[in-house]
Amino acid sequence: MTDYLDGNVLGGTLGELFAVDITAARAQCASCGNRGAVAQTLVYPAGPGMVARCPACGAVVIRLARGEDRAWLDLRGLSYLQLEVPPGPEPSPAV
Repeated sequence: MTDYLDGNVLGGTLGELFAVDITAARAQCASCGNRGAVAQTLVYPAGPGMVARCPACGAVVIRLARGEDRAWLDLRGLSYLQLEVPPGPEPSPAV
């Protein structure tokens, strides 16, 4: 018996999380530690996607590119992304 499940188990929870307003989410810059709302980042929309930079140090915190049928999201510049989600059912324990 394994102690893990495959990534499909994340589908429901991640789907719920990204159904919220991401601009209201709180984030921390991995470079300087600045904390604030995603809406406070400095976004550069030129090029094939958008780049969001930390307003304090200018480090790239989010990269977002969108194609015809998919999107690429890079959050490596963040230490965390804190989302407010509406209360929902408790997750069921893994079996």
